[in-house]
Amino acid sequence: MKRLFLTVVLLLAVAGPARAQLSPMNAAGITYGHVHLNVADVEVHKKLWVEMFGGTYVQKGPLMTVKFPNMLIALTLKAPTGPSQGTVMDHFGFKVRSMPEMLAAVRAAGYTVQQEFTGAEGFPNAYFLGPDGLRVEMQEDKTLSAKAIPNHIHFWTPEFEKLLDWYVDIFSLTKRSRGTIKSTADAGTVNLSYQTSREPVVATKGRVIDHIGFEVKDLAALVKQLEAKGIKFDVAYREVPAIGLKIAYITDPSGVYIELTEGYVNY
Repeated sequence: MKRLFLTVVLLLAVAGPARAQLSPMNAAGITYGHVHLNVADVEVHKKLWVEMFGGTYVQKGPLMTVKFPNMLIALTLKAPTGPSQGTVMDHFGFKVRSMPEMLAAVRAAGYTVQQEFTGAEGFPNAYFLGPDGLRVEMQEDKTLSAKAIPNHIHFWTPEFEKLLDWYVDIFSLTKRSRGTIKSTADAGTVNLSYQTSREPVVATKGRVIDHIGFEVKDLAALVKQLEAKGIKFDVAYREVPAIGLKIAYITDPSGVYIELTEGYVNY
């Protein structure tokens, strides 16, 4: 019995910190943090991200989030001004263990499957339109132990190569190919993919994907570095004890609103 108790204690000691981690930070102390959605109905999104995709709902003060192993989805109760398609941040994507299972769940929930296809990495992929016009991509990976895990965020803009270079410089990322998509970089284990847009695109703020976020080990220091580079802040560095975060906001050259945070690792 004593041995069993010690085993449980050790397992909890290992599992506890793991639950509080995003994916590893790079040498500059930066990793991918979150996608922040404007939503008309929080319960609808909780059902999608918790029940269908296997996330964990976490709330601190007024901030509502769904946590996955390598990023969070944050929710603001606010009707979006439009869908994600038509903005630079067209969609974000998950790897899923079973595409047939997820497609059945999506359709049963009343969402539209836009397209089923072989993706950039050679596996079954699909797009579906979720609540509030949110476009989500799924890619099958039968080796996953979890039902689903975030895989990438996808920028569509005519000047995609310049935008990739900007993110590489600002967030100390390394370029790589993701299958047939040559213009990508990783922030932790979340991939940032960049391609040209087929139609004109607009900024994200106010839309269902309002902004994206990067988690930073020392946000105050990064803010000083970015100011020295000439980056202008939409919202200056501040501490928000009610949600356990230090935050600041900038906008990228294409119009994607970006939150910089310190503290999401503790969610």
